[in-house]
Amino acid sequence: MKSPYFSSSHEEFRLKVRAFAEEHVRPVAAELDQSERFSVELTKAMGKNGLFGINIPVEYGGHGKDYRSLVLAVEEVARVDGSQAATLAAHNSLGIGPIYMFGTEDQKKSLIPQLTSGEHTWAFALTEPNAGSDAMGTETNALKENGQWIINGQKIFISNAASPMSLGATIQAITGEKDGKKQLSTILVERNTPGYSTERITNKMMWRSADTGKIRMDNVRVSADNLLGMEGRGGAQMLETLDSGRLTIGAMGLGLAKGAFEMAQKYANERQQFGKPIKKFQAIAFKLADMAVKIELASNILYNAVWRKDNGLPFGKEAAMAKLYTSEIAREIADEAVQVHGAYGLVRDHDIERFYRDQRILQIGEGTSEILRLVISRHIDT
Repeated sequence: MKSPYFSSSHEEFRLKVRAFAEEHVRPVAAELDQSERFSVELTKAMGKNGLFGINIPVEYGGHGKDYRSLVLAVEEVARVDGSQAATLAAHNSLGIGPIYMFGTEDQKKSLIPQLTSGEHTWAFALTEPNAGSDAMGTETNALKENGQWIINGQKIFISNAASPMSLGATIQAITGEKDGKKQLSTILVERNTPGYSTERITNKMMWRSADTGKIRMDNVRVSADNLLGMEGRGGAQMLETLDSGRLTIGAMGLGLAKGAFEMAQKYANERQQFGKPIKKFQAIAFKLADMAVKIELASNILYNAVWRKDNGLPFGKEAAMAKLYTSEIAREIADEAVQVHGAYGLVRDHDIERFYRDQRILQIGEGTSEILRLVISRHIDT
């Protein structure tokens, strides 16, 4: 049956991304994971195949599609590999997105074409050693002096921050105080700026071939014109960015769940016990049935949220619900898929082992499950 949320052109795009993921990502995903190698070649290929700047207007080097197209692309890549989906989601929603939403014309025209081509990635640097869910705990500061911002501080767990492809980051920093409260702003900082250094984080349980890094800024000086949007509006920009970003993390959860379900189905068809495929046993058949129900529900809650965004309707509550639910069912389905595989699911020869590890971050990144429940509770209280 045709989806009420997608047109035929959406479905054609889905199939195009699926073909790319099957041809280019699946053959190398396990090796990249095991070696913890960020693939410049594969990332550039994503850009050259139209996966960067999907929802950005053509005038800035984008592809002029809607946000549903971006969500479909992330979902299809996550169906095959979480690391590459993380690169794709973070670069589009957190990297390019804020520059497009809040940037001046000069900022957009200067930076965005470099980020849609596949030659560079961009980061959104919010999290710090002492500031995550509590953004007001930010300690990085920026002092304006003689037409420049002087930035000092550090960021951690930042996607697309440390690879050779990273062009720079949008830095959230304290730029003053008002009524005794920190005023947060966001500033565009390119990687080659003196005093700006990065370090890749390794030995991760999940997304082992994605670029996750630390950023350190020691008297980094950039022009006052590098301010993104209005001074003191960094907190609001962060919240708006995260609302949209939660849709792409939701797509990662849905894609991972679908991939794990497909693996469980395939294995249950092939694995013989007591003279018949294990899918013939009610215990396994019911597991698969429950997985299918959860995927159907997750699809609808996510697609409804992104449809609302594309149609100019409020979507913050729905985005929080979608991210929460898809990340929870990704955990449940990956766990049950391992159970279907038995001991084979615990070794790296089977991709489900990687999926089981990759799902864990989805309940933490871009709003923990606990914070999302808080966000939802505030929406339903009003």
